[in-house]
Amino acid sequence: MTTAAPGAPVVDLDLDDLRRDPYPAYAELRRTAPLAWVPSVGRHLLTRYEDIVHAEKLPEVFSSREEGSLLLRTVGPNMLREDDPHHRRLRSAAEPPTRPRQVRDLWAASFERTAHELLDRIAGRGEADLIADFAEPLVAANLALVLGLRTASAESAEKIADWSRAMMAGNSNYADDPGIWLRAERATRAIEDAVAEAAEAARREPDGSVISSMVHADVELLEIQNNVKVIIGGGVNEPRDVFGVGAWALLDRPAVLDRVLADPASWKRVFEETARWVSPIGMYPRQLTQDYEIAGVTLPAGSRVALVIASGNRDESVFERAEEFDLDRPHRPHLAFGGGPHFCMGAWVARHEVSAIAWPLVFSRLKELRLAEGADACMDGWVFRGPTSLNVTWQAA
Repeated sequence: MTTAAPGAPVVDLDLDDLRRDPYPAYAELRRTAPLAWVPSVGRHLLTRYEDIVHAEKLPEVFSSREEGSLLLRTVGPNMLREDDPHHRRLRSAAEPPTRPRQVRDLWAASFERTAHELLDRIAGRGEADLIADFAEPLVAANLALVLGLRTASAESAEKIADWSRAMMAGNSNYADDPGIWLRAERATRAIEDAVAEAAEAARREPDGSVISSMVHADVELLEIQNNVKVIIGGGVNEPRDVFGVGAWALLDRPAVLDRVLADPASWKRVFEETARWVSPIGMYPRQLTQDYEIAGVTLPAGSRVALVIASGNRDESVFERAEEFDLDRPHRPHLAFGGGPHFCMGAWVARHEVSAIAWPLVFSRLKELRLAEGADACMDGWVFRGPTSLNVTWQAA
């Protein structure tokens, strides 16, 4: 259903305004129209925390299978746009290498080695863009390793990052920009070739990677290719953007940074509060399988809904002073990694590479680290949101 449900408020939102800063619009929606039809997005936006959590608990009603999904158009059939049991079959095959013990035992040492190598390149310069020069190449190289894209990883982390940008642009192409679709198509073809090569190598010699795990669970090659595309899309932007937002938040708050540096265990709190404060994934779609009432509106079967988790994470009824970055706020589960059967498979990878490795190393190795003169976080996006750059200076050795 691509029109407003009877009785649903209709709210016009400008996509450029959302890209610049979606939070004022979200606050107004939560206050006046917690479920609203937004013509520019072509779906109903659900913006309150409790309603989003409620919807996530009903996958049989709020289905991940959506007709005309941008993600389906970008990458083809995949586990994120499937419901159980098909979703569970694919996820069970792909997930083992991303579990906490595997992250610690198989990948952590390589993650740390790569972080040191990247910092070695910039340490003597005294200035850098921490997104382009450190965070993005770090998470791209780590992702290539976990996925099992050995040739792509050795070739260049930049290739993985380029593919991710193309995937993310396609997944959020609500403006239907033909140039974005062309870039996404080129990236998907390149990923398919790389995955086919990696799958053949893993068939001969298992390596503990995601591709290897799926190959030896007898998943078809096309399914592996499509799901690796999905993982590449989110596996770069989520940890990169959490790193950038958190680093900027601390550099902009020296007293908070001093507290964190004096208590290394608090890096975990920094990660969770950062992911809540500026969610790297702002929303994801669902489609109703039956008539259902939520937020005071009865949605007919077939209605398209966006669960706006970035808004839920700023819901004042759940998080006091929700617009503030606050490490001391009482614990409430945030929504940044989704919920239900589709809870983010890479959450533990992101937590470890950012909070246990990237932030501690950056702030320990780059002495007197500070924001460059006039630097800001340069936030952009609403479907996916994070800093486009983070220019810093430090006392070079």
